[in-house]
Amino acid sequence: MNYCEIKKCDIANGEGVRTTLFVSGCTNHCEDCFQPQTWDFDYGKPFTDEVANEIIQSVKPYYINGLTLLGGEPFEPKNQKGLLPFLKKFREECPDKTIWCFTGFLLDEELLKDGSYPRCETTDEMLSLIDVLVDGRYKKELKDISLKFRGSSNQRIIDMNKTRVSGEIVLWDN
Repeated sequence: MNYCEIKKCDIANGEGVRTTLFVSGCTNHCEDCFQPQTWDFDYGKPFTDEVANEIIQSVKPYYINGLTLLGGEPFEPKNQKGLLPFLKKFREECPDKTIWCFTGFLLDEELLKDGSYPRCETTDEMLSLIDVLVDGRYKKELKDISLKFRGSSNQRIIDMNKTRVSGEIVLWDN
């Protein structure tokens, strides 16, 4: 069973107005994390089919740009397995909406590297459903409040659609 929290009409965690799903469970434990309560895999309410449908319905109005996945850590292997069916359903029902995902894991050094902790049988398919990936652990010593959609200067905002086409990491430039 996966657990979560939901924030509707969020304007801080991605472009435009979004619904944000805070998944529970994180082993990164970044110092000064803004959501340390989500490190616990049992924090929040159960992520049920009803919750998934509530999220999808909340994103359907024309003024909602899409869905954001935060944590906790969406790319914890346990969380990936619970998120993948939901993301596939979301894509089917909301094909014109974007999916943003924040992860402490680096795309090239961890998520795509065979044998790394977060990489599992669902990683590639989950990545294929994401439009924008904000990667890298939050680093207190690199905190910069002037940055858009990230907390520290080491974190990257990756345009996953352009990255898939080019075969190289392409940063989001909006």
